[in-house]
Amino acid sequence: MIQIIHSSVKGRGRYKIKELYHSQSLKTFLERSLANYPEITYVSANVLTSNILVIFQPDISHRKIAYFIDRALSDYKDKVGFNHEIKSLAKLTKRNKLIAPKQEQKTNNWHLMTADNVLQSLNTSNISGLSSETATKNLNKYGKNLLSATVTRSEISMLIEQFKSLPVALLGVAAGISIFTGGVIDAVVILGVVGLNAAIGYVTESQSERIINSLKNRSEKTTWVIRDSNLQEIPTENVILGDILVLKPGSYIAADARIIAADNLSLDESALTGESVPVTKITTSLNGEDVPLADRINMIYKGTLVINGQGIAAVVATGKFTEMGKIQELVSEAKTTQTPLAKQLDQVGSQLVLIGMGLCGLVFGLGLLRGYNLLQILQSSISLAVAAVPEGLPTIATTTLALGIRDMRKNNVLVRSLNAVEALGSVQTICLDKTGTLTENKMSVVEIVTDSKHIQVTDGEFIAEEETINPYTYNELLKLIHVTVLCNESEVSKENDVDDYLVTGSATENALIYTAISAGVDVIALKEKYPLLQTNLRSENRNLMSTIHSTHNCHQMVAVKGNPAEVLQVCHRWLKNGQVVPLTAEDRQKMEIENDRLAGKALRVLGIAYSYIEEGDHSNNYESDLIWLGLVGMADPIRKGAKELIANFHQAGIDTVMITGDQTPTAYAIAKELELNRHTQLEILDSNNLNNLTPEALAALSDKVDVFARISPSNKLQIVQALQTSGKVVSMTGDGINDAPALKAAQVGVAMGKEGTDVAREVADIVLEDDRLETMMIAVSRGRTIYNNIRKSVHFLLATNLSEIMVMTTATAVGIGEPLNAIQLLWLNLVTDIFPGLSLAMEAPEPDVLNQPPRNPNEPIIKNTDFGRIVFESAAISVSTLAAYGYGIFKYGISPKASTLAFMTLTSGQLLHTISSRSEKHSIFSKEKLPSNPYLNTAVVGSFGIQLLALTVPQLRTLLKIAPLNMVDTAVIASGALLPLLVNEGSKKIN
Repeated sequence: MIQIIHSSVKGRGRYKIKELYHSQSLKTFLERSLANYPEITYVSANVLTSNILVIFQPDISHRKIAYFIDRALSDYKDKVGFNHEIKSLAKLTKRNKLIAPKQEQKTNNWHLMTADNVLQSLNTSNISGLSSETATKNLNKYGKNLLSATVTRSEISMLIEQFKSLPVALLGVAAGISIFTGGVIDAVVILGVVGLNAAIGYVTESQSERIINSLKNRSEKTTWVIRDSNLQEIPTENVILGDILVLKPGSYIAADARIIAADNLSLDESALTGESVPVTKITTSLNGEDVPLADRINMIYKGTLVINGQGIAAVVATGKFTEMGKIQELVSEAKTTQTPLAKQLDQVGSQLVLIGMGLCGLVFGLGLLRGYNLLQILQSSISLAVAAVPEGLPTIATTTLALGIRDMRKNNVLVRSLNAVEALGSVQTICLDKTGTLTENKMSVVEIVTDSKHIQVTDGEFIAEEETINPYTYNELLKLIHVTVLCNESEVSKENDVDDYLVTGSATENALIYTAISAGVDVIALKEKYPLLQTNLRSENRNLMSTIHSTHNCHQMVAVKGNPAEVLQVCHRWLKNGQVVPLTAEDRQKMEIENDRLAGKALRVLGIAYSYIEEGDHSNNYESDLIWLGLVGMADPIRKGAKELIANFHQAGIDTVMITGDQTPTAYAIAKELELNRHTQLEILDSNNLNNLTPEALAALSDKVDVFARISPSNKLQIVQALQTSGKVVSMTGDGINDAPALKAAQVGVAMGKEGTDVAREVADIVLEDDRLETMMIAVSRGRTIYNNIRKSVHFLLATNLSEIMVMTTATAVGIGEPLNAIQLLWLNLVTDIFPGLSLAMEAPEPDVLNQPPRNPNEPIIKNTDFGRIVFESAAISVSTLAAYGYGIFKYGISPKASTLAFMTLTSGQLLHTISSRSEKHSIFSKEKLPSNPYLNTAVVGSFGIQLLALTVPQLRTLLKIAPLNMVDTAVIASGALLPLLVNEGSKKIN
């Protein structure tokens, strides 16, 4: 695969060739072969970088040079590389059988060749097809027509990923240290926390993965081809180079192929190219080297769908060599990006490692200076290291995100990974695919122009001059609707006389039928009233369609629709005010202006006309002297709520970028209707300009562009990566095969679950099960709330753990013994960390969560300004705990009784600190109260209950080495726990 990596300078290009790496023979071959082209003046290949520099005539395109390189590479593989392959194959045996390699399929510009040359090059025939012998030979030579399966996460990989975070690694180290020093019970409890964290994450992610995999569509298993001069139905995987495909409506294309014959053939290529309008196919060759994929109208591609007509095509690429196969290669090359929360938690974990090591060293040094026993001070240092690691941190983060996934599932949003929910909350730019995402990917009539009226069609209503009109009271409109029903190939039926119609046909013709139905026309009765006698389909040189129908008065009716200019040219009269009158030059000009106006709104415009002829008229000149009826403008409608969604994104401070394969005028019109621009003027960039930009220039420009038009799959990937390079957290939405590489590369890929393709769903982080884009705002809101709540939990954990460190360090430095032993520290962290921390993560969303701009992804989860507050809160808890411990020493000496006072005071103070951690600004003394949090009340009361069990259950008392308490001791503990809460909340009120 030839990759153009530098093309900004005319006459000078740099290309990457994977096969060039460490291949001196290929380097020599390429330099010699390319030097033979008169257009090329200099060639230099580098076997270390896999790059080749080519200097050539300035009027030659970079793509043409890439074609020369590709051809030389193919020659090398055929000639030079063959001997090397044979030598390698001699060493490869399996069950004593030689395994033959599958040859590469040559990439030719099939769209530039005539149909006859294509057949000749493939050694096939449009009449007899391939012979069975040749088909078998080609199948063995090139392999089956299969795409490499998209790598999905296995059960074991999902489980392993739960252990990859740094906080979890810290807990593992703490468990190892505990075992080394004889604290087996400590290690068991720590490892239990790690296992709980992994179980929650694994169960949640595996459930989402199974639901998303269940949405897969079943692809077509068989394909009709011509072989041995017979029509045969063969397994799709056995379609091979040179096969002649038989095309008919509803057929999925099994491989890339060149059209050989076509009769009114049109295809839906939106999944591959992003084009919303069906593409009419031709058989003639095209001109020009740089014909975009969407403009190769004599080619068909794997994964697309035949909408209308019929034809045959010769297969030119199968499997991984198809355009779909190339996109899957892009998917495999695209790298996933770590989410902001994962980075932040790793950063906090790194800080805790440094703090823990520093404190261990400090306490150990102080203990030696105090003359403590070496083993005793080592155990104290390790206890402090355990205290420095908040055991609840990974569990709280994992569980909170899992609860977010559960809430999303209730809204038909399937989240594949835990971090995707949080990442959506920090998204700064959302890239929106147009076709099938912002629009419904189906045509509908939106405007009709008759003799004197401009009629808007909205939700089945016909509105003219702000008034709803009844088509049956307006003869010109009703006549036009009748003609669009008659000049129409869609099949219309009803099942069991129910009211709903079943309409089967192309998107354009279906739209005309549905418009008639909404007008109250009985389309089945109308077709029966005017039986179809003859159909004259469009052709390459005639862009209109006509049908002839018998009538009840010995006349025949001609119904015509097509290109407005061509239809208008054969009209000499028109229906005006209920009368057929001559069509003047002024009238024609008026219709031409209206046609341009509708086209300027990116509508697909049809001209409608009719006439009557005498029964038995054999002149065959049916399409002349027609009566003009008017214009019909159709569009791929914007999804309901899409405009409001864009406004909500902007209000939330999120930039929106539309990416589409449509032409620039269509993209511009849709973007303008959606009010996509956040700047004073809508900025649009098409692929022609984009391809001439360096990656650096694209990164600088991407932040200023609202719409990218005429975009290919690789372009989408470029755009997402450019936005990421500029420092943005990017979300990509899409539904087609062409969206897959960008979906994978974005921090958050969002795919459609109902109408989307399997490829898009397999690589996306989030799947909208019902295709409702509005649910993304729910996800964004939930993501932001989750981050804020996790931030509150981390703040709480750091404050409480720092209080433990302050107590232990101060006591060691002063020389008043060890207030808490290792198992008490671990118990304290389990009781005061996990459940209270989780309750903080369940706080309700703040009312203005969607009125705030996205947070800076480089901003740490705990900012520098937060540390002063954390130290103050920790100091308040520590002073009260040391005071209680001092009272215990004064009354009982350095004993388990004094240690119990410190242990109970510190535990109670930390539990009450949960209340203070609910808000950075609002105090319990404020008039403005926070919303109630029943989870927090339950967690605090329940944790106090567990702590009381430690005092009352003898086995727990023995394990924790705590002593019974009297009423005075209880009063000291209560005062020591309540005082920090009052101090911390009072300082909020002062602030």
